[in-house]
Amino acid sequence: MSSGRTLVVMARWPAPGRCKSRLAAGIGRPRAAAVQGRLCRHTCAVARQARQRLAFELVLAGQGVGPRALRRWVAQLGCDRGVEQGPGSLGVRLQRQVLRARRGGAEQVVLVGSDLPELDASDLVQAFRTLETQPLVLGPAGDGGYWLIGLNGCWPALFCGIPWGSSLVLEHTTQAAGRLGLEPRWLSRRHDLDRPDDLAAWR
Repeated sequence: MSSGRTLVVMARWPAPGRCKSRLAAGIGRPRAAAVQGRLCRHTCAVARQARQRLAFELVLAGQGVGPRALRRWVAQLGCDRGVEQGPGSLGVRLQRQVLRARRGGAEQVVLVGSDLPELDASDLVQAFRTLETQPLVLGPAGDGGYWLIGLNGCWPALFCGIPWGSSLVLEHTTQAAGRLGLEPRWLSRRHDLDRPDDLAAWR
């Protein structure tokens, strides 16, 4: 797309046993997969709403899904195209998406998770607007990680040496940004839906 903006939704295929392991431990694999599917639909619906206000390419980066199923999933969710996340740690997979988008001509790249019941279109618009004047934007998550990262450059160090899955992800990412001379701009705090207790606020 000519807008120079790409939004990448990072999503796991909503099949029992392939997603939401922590949630599945409490409510069972089928129900956890159904929740994952609903969250993916919500995320992409919000992204399409944001796109009515600001042009960007909407990319679904899938994990745990084959090429044919990915194409069907992309069509169902109303995305522009789909890509596979590929192997490696979360940091490797995030960096892969940044590089892919920038090689495709994107100057602003925003990556967002797909387990955010509170996500609003204004969050995505704000992220891209911030990148018009700032190099880095982060959406802090309640568990010590981040639910969104947006960049208008390419800094692999932001994704290296991060203790993924821990409560220190945001702290280490902020420290990495400081070493690069980058000062993050912040979005509102949001909460991922990862555990059975998280469901109460979404019902």
